[in-house]
Amino acid sequence: MNTLTKPEGELAVRLARGAIEECLRNRTKIKPDNLPKVFGEKRGVFVTLNTEKQLRGCIGRPYPILPLGEAIIASAINAARDDPRFSPVKPQEIETLTIEVTVLTVPKRINAKPKDLPDKIVIGRDGLIVATGVCSGLLLPQVAVEHGFDCTEFLCQTCMKAGLMPDAWLNGAEVYSFEGQIFGEIEPGGEVREKELMCGE
Repeated sequence: MNTLTKPEGELAVRLARGAIEECLRNRTKIKPDNLPKVFGEKRGVFVTLNTEKQLRGCIGRPYPILPLGEAIIASAINAARDDPRFSPVKPQEIETLTIEVTVLTVPKRINAKPKDLPDKIVIGRDGLIVATGVCSGLLLPQVAVEHGFDCTEFLCQTCMKAGLMPDAWLNGAEVYSFEGQIFGEIEPGGEVREKELMCGE
């Protein structure tokens, strides 16, 4: 999968902010044109909203079912309005939000015995999906780094995100990994940088 250039990453974040502003202030959906070619490729993507370094919303599409541009717009609007963990973002809050866009590789199942799963995960590189039956949970790569999880704790936390017992990964749940390219604002509406995560074991 081709990675985004710095200007493309900046554009991805600006696109997310524009989608939120247009939706919350004018109740319409932006329809940008003349986007770079990569925005027409189907990609998984998540949009994360933070205020004062506190999570304010995070929703996305883990699988490449929409062109990247459309996926960013839809995910940004969903993160602002539809994250069930939070009340909808108010228009006056937009100026306090920092926005982060994570473009995902296609999730792939980790084929290993349950007890060996932690050895197949690299903190700072991998995000995780745990699924069993109708239950599914996803944590982005940056979550493990930001919270100081080791590989075992990362698995347990992803299970709980899916509404499962923490040890579901030891008991037959399917585990998938993916990587993410992360672009985020340093301050609300400000400079956009690519986030480099420290990788470890």
